[in-house]
Parts: sequence; C-alpha cells; structure tokens
Amino acid sequence: MTPAARVQAAIEILDLVVDAARGKGAPADRIVSEWFKTRRFAGSKDRRAVRELVFGAIRACGPVPPSGRAAMLRLAENDSTIAPLFDGSRHGPAPVSSGEPVAEGGYAPQWLQDLLAASDIAGDELAALLDRAPLDVRINTLRGDRASIVATLPEAGEQTVAPLALRYPPGTRVEQWDAYASGAVEVQDSGSQLACGAVAAIPGETVVDLCAGAGGKTLALAAAMENRGRLLACDIDRARLSRLGPRAERAGATIIETRLLDPGKEAAILADITGQADAVLVDAPCSGTGTWRRNPEARWRLDPQALARFNAAQDMLLALGASLVRPGGRLIYVTCSLIDAEGAERVDAFLSANEGWSAHFPAIDAGQKRGRGTRLTPFRDRTDGFFVASLTSAC
Repeated sequence: MTPAARVQAAIEILDLVVDAARGKGAPADRIVSEWFKTRRFAGSKDRRAVRELVFGAIRACGPVPPSGRAAMLRLAENDSTIAPLFDGSRHGPAPVSSGEPVAEGGYAPQWLQDLLAASDIAGDELAALLDRAPLDVRINTLRGDRASIVATLPEAGEQTVAPLALRYPPGTRVEQWDAYASGAVEVQDSGSQLACGAVAAIPGETVVDLCAGAGGKTLALAAAMENRGRLLACDIDRARLSRLGPRAERAGATIIETRLLDPGKEAAILADITGQADAVLVDAPCSGTGTWRRNPEARWRLDPQALARFNAAQDMLLALGASLVRPGGRLIYVTCSLIDAEGAERVDAFLSANEGWSAHFPAIDAGQKRGRGTRLTPFRDRTDGFFVASLTSAC
C-alpha cells in the first residue's frame, strides 16, 4: 500500500468506527481486525501503519467526528506528513476542498469533559487519558515463584507499582511466549492487579467475583488464595464468562466455580451463598473513563442517560454484593472510572442506605484518597484509571 492508500484505508475504517460509536456497535479494535480479514493484500507493515492512523485520529478528536475523513483531517492538523497525502492518487484520498469540515479537537464531548473536571481530572490528568497504554503482565504464582518465572521470559520487563507486574511496550507479542502458553504470565494492567490485591483474599476463604467478565481478576484472586477455598465467578454475559474456563485451565486455577446470572434474578441464583462470603468483589460496569488509553472511542459512546443507567446498576450490585457478605466480611467496590458519580458518590450513597457498614481505605501502595476510597490515574500512577473502596459489614 502507498502512504496515500493507507490514509484512505484509515478513513474507511474510521467511518465504520464513527457509525459503531453512534449505534453502540463493535469496538474499534474489532472493526480494524474485521476490515483487514477481507483485504489480504495488506501486509503487516500496512496493517500497523493503518492502525496507527486510525487510533491517532480517534485520539485527536474530542466529540464524535462527522465522518472518518473529517477525523483524519483533524489528525492532519497535528501531523504535517498527512495533509500532502490527500492528493487524489489511485487508492488515495481526494484532495481537500475549501471549507471542508474538520472534526473538533479536545479530549471528550464537552459535557463529559466538564464532569471529569468536577472530579479533578483536568490538565495533565485529562491529557494522560489519551496516551498509549503499555502492556502489563502478572506473574502467576500458581505456576511458580516470581524469580523462576521471570528467568524464563524472553524480555526482562519493567517493574511497576504492582508487586507481581512487569511492563512492556505496546504491541509486545506476549501471547507468543512459552510463559504465556503455559499460564505462567497473564496480561493484566497493574491497576487491575492492585484492585485485586485490595480484596486481600487468603487461602481457605469464600470469595465471590460478582462481575467476573472473562475472569482476569478471578484468576488473580485464585493465585492469591493458592487454590485453597471457594471462588465463585459470576456474570450475566454468557459469552464472556465462557472464556474463563480455558483461561483457568491454562493458569492452573482449580478452585473457580462459574455461575451465569439472569438479569433481575441475581439474588435468587445466589441465594445459597447469601451471608456466607468472606469477601465479595464488585467490579461494576461503568463508563470506562479510566481505560480510554486502550479504548479511546469509548468516550464517543457515553451520554448522560447511559451514565445514569450505570449508576443504577452500580447501586444494585453494591446492594447485591452486601447481601452475600458474612458478618464482619469485606465488600470491595471497583470501577475503571474517574468520575466521582461512579466512585466516591456511590460509596457514600451505599453507606447512607446501609447502617452498620464502614469504609476503610484499601491497602494499595499507590493512588490518592478520593472520598472514602482510593483513586489510581494514568498520569500519577501510570496505570489504568480505577476507583477502589473497601467496605466492611458489622460483626
């Protein structure tokens, strides 16, 4: 592909990303992958270059752009090598016409940027949300001690704030390592690892991961429990939860029990464990503002109505999680959001409605206090953004 053809390819993909964002369709990563499946002529260098252009343009736009071409023209204002490629050449983009629309810049739609500013995410903190994320792995202690596993890795990696984490550049092909195939390492952001550490799970306990998804945090909990005790992984998404089984087998995590929840009937499905759990992790669905480095188009999918729905789900899950905790047990609330309405304010609302519960700052060697929890940010902590709170029921 010529450089101009790469720009045109990126514009076509961006059109699909914009449509998907408006219609709550597939994420950009998947759209890029699907686009190239039907275009075998593109080599690995072409795919990398087009991908860089697509995600560069997404990061350059604040609100949803009117089109992929408008998004690319916004990126061209930041990168002087792009504008000359709008030359009308074969397979390249048409020349730029006078007055042609250019997408707005910025970090997010204005209402969302204002909400983040009210949560003290502005300036460098806001800009860091659109940096490129590194790739972090977690050493899986079910497969050996840290030193012996690290000795087998093809690259040393950088130590991060999480004790079992190593950091590598974006795009590192970890999935091709023998250590990955054997389950000795798992891909997991350092902030996510710290959130798991806040559960303080120990061998022999009964622990529930209430919003397990594909099980990244569940696997970390199994390692902390040394495969002793009971670990229940729950979710309403059958497809995501089904991915946990093969991952657990590779990781050597043998204590995990999965349970598919039926929306609206969660309490009934979990009735057998009511009041028995030593710890419940509520990694609640949220706006994902803390993960924009990985999913920058996610900020185009959010609106005030969606945020209100997230808040309602977060309150419901906190109440459900609390019902599962034994007297004196722990409820760990986590969101990958930096908006107070999804973090500190939800904890305050829970404590106001539930007498006898108390909040304690989680034992995390990073982050800053935010309300009655701890907040991790990409700028200060070099992790994804998280809010973590530790709640304890009365004995």
